[in-house]
Amino acid sequence: MSDISQRAAPEDFDTLRAVILERKGELPKRLTQVAAYALDHPDEIAFGTAASVAISAQVQPSTLVRFAQHFGFDGFSGLQQVFRARLRERNSSYEERLKKLEEGEASLAESTAILNKFISAAHRSVDALSAAIDPEGFEKAVEILAKADTIYLIAKRRSYPIASYMAYAFGKLKVRCQMVGTSAGIDDDLLAMAGPQDAAFATSFSPYASESATQARALAARGVPVVSLTDSAFSPLAECSSVWFELVEADHAGFRSLSASMAFAMALTVSIAEKRRRF
Repeated sequence: MSDISQRAAPEDFDTLRAVILERKGELPKRLTQVAAYALDHPDEIAFGTAASVAISAQVQPSTLVRFAQHFGFDGFSGLQQVFRARLRERNSSYEERLKKLEEGEASLAESTAILNKFISAAHRSVDALSAAIDPEGFEKAVEILAKADTIYLIAKRRSYPIASYMAYAFGKLKVRCQMVGTSAGIDDDLLAMAGPQDAAFATSFSPYASESATQARALAARGVPVVSLTDSAFSPLAECSSVWFELVEADHAGFRSLSASMAFAMALTVSIAEKRRRF
């Protein structure tokens, strides 16, 4: 057995997550694929079988066993216990509230039932928000962005409404910003004007917008600090950001709203304006 597999297995999810992120650079391609899936879908790891998780992660069941052993577990079932313990430790109060929404759902019109499902997903997302955001990281992000002469907002596709509303709010708060994503196609020209005295806020969710990642990397390479909001530690934005936040929205039927992301973005926007007011 290798030295890696002889290391003590993490006893809780937070420790396991930290170890995975610490060692992600040394993982083979397939184990990296499992690591990304495990961190992005911890509930599925807790509830699924080795066969079902393997199908979802698009790997062989034997790869799950190798992944577990790589982090000191005897096999997949030992790894799974850490994910199950995470669920037991979570605050379940929101589940009780959501059950009330589902009572009598069978008698509701289809559209009303769909509305309730999205309300439930929004509740789950917002309830998880405080646990997902590190207060020290949030303060650091506010400090970086508040000091910037201009804040460049980078977003595409599903994440675009977040940056768009931040631009609107910054305008009302008299904070200079620049949306990157123009109909004139001059994004590269806009970004060329950014320097170390500026900063960027980038947001992208899986499947990640390659253009957003490329723009964020280009700015970081020129010394422009980047703060990002994404949904995985394996997101391309995480690697080039001075500070990054991982936030996974709950979904209904494969559709995810932006409930928690919008709450985070507006808290960040107003905090930046307040910090600038004190300078």
